[in-house]
Amino acid sequence: MYNQSSLRLKGIILAIIGACLWGLGGTVSDYLFKYQHINIDWYVTARLMVSGVFLLAIAKMLNPKRSIFVVFQQPRMLFKLLIYSLFGMLIVQYAYMASINTGNAAIATLLQYIAPVYIIIWFVLRGHAKLTTFDILAVIMTLVGTFLLLTNGSLSNLVVNPASLFWGILAGVALAFYTIYPAELLSRFGSILIVGWAMLISGVMMNLRHPIWQVNVAHWNITTILFLLFGILGGTALAFYLFIDSLQYLSAKETTLFGTIEPVVAIIASSVWLHIAFKPFQVIGIVLIMVLILLLSLKRQPKQDSD
Repeated sequence: MYNQSSLRLKGIILAIIGACLWGLGGTVSDYLFKYQHINIDWYVTARLMVSGVFLLAIAKMLNPKRSIFVVFQQPRMLFKLLIYSLFGMLIVQYAYMASINTGNAAIATLLQYIAPVYIIIWFVLRGHAKLTTFDILAVIMTLVGTFLLLTNGSLSNLVVNPASLFWGILAGVALAFYTIYPAELLSRFGSILIVGWAMLISGVMMNLRHPIWQVNVAHWNITTILFLLFGILGGTALAFYLFIDSLQYLSAKETTLFGTIEPVVAIIASSVWLHIAFKPFQVIGIVLIMVLILLLSLKRQPKQDSD
C-alpha cells in the first residue's frame, strides 16, 4: 500500500511539474517575442527539432533493443504519423506561439484549452455520443466565457488582438485533432516515440520555412540564452516527457486533471511577471473558462477513434 501511494505521489508530482513547465514555457515565449525580439518562425523550428531529438533519445534509452524507426516499417502507420505531425503537432505548436506573439500567453493558453469542447462537438456530429445537458452547458460556458474574455462585456469593443483570437481558436481546433487522431499510433508505439517523431518531422517542415541555423545572435545576452534554453528544453521537451511519464502512475483522467494547472500558471505568470492586466469582465470570463476546463477534465469522453 505504501509503495502504491509513493508511486501515485510520484505521478502527481510529475504531472504538476510538467503542467507548470508548460504554463511557464508559454509566458517565457511571450517574453522572448516581446522583449528579446526572437523570431517566431525560428523559435518554433528550434522548439520542435530540439524537443523531437530529446524525446527520441529518451525513447531509445528507455527501450534500447527497440528501433526508434519501427513506425517507419509500416506504410499505413507512417502515413498516419505524417498526418498527425503536420495537421496536429505543427499546427498546434505554431498557432499557439502565433497567438502568444500577437496577444499574450494567458489568453492564448485559455483559447487553446477550449479544445475539449470541440472534441465533444465532433463526437456528437459523428454519432459517437449523444448531446447531453452537460455538453450544452459546456458550449454555453465556452461562448460566454470567451465573449467576456475577448470583449470585457462590450458588444462594440474587442480587447484582444483579432489575430491572437484567430490563432488561439486554430490552436484549440488543432489540439482537438491532436488529441483524437493518434489513438492507434500511441497504443502501438507509445507516447514518447510518437510525440518525438511528430515534433522532429514538423520541425523539419518548419526548417524549410525558417532554417534553424539562420538566426541573428548579435543582440543575444545571457538572459536571452537562459530563457531560450528554458522555453525550448524546459517548457517543451522536459514538460512533454514529465507529463507523459506521469501516465505510468496515474490514469489518463487524473493526468488531464492536473494538466489544468497549465492555464492557471500562464495567467499568474503573465500577470505577475509581464504585468498583463485583465479587466473585470475578462476576469469573470477567465473564471468561467477555468471552471469549464476543470469540469471537462473530470468528464469521461467517448472512446476515441482514428477514422
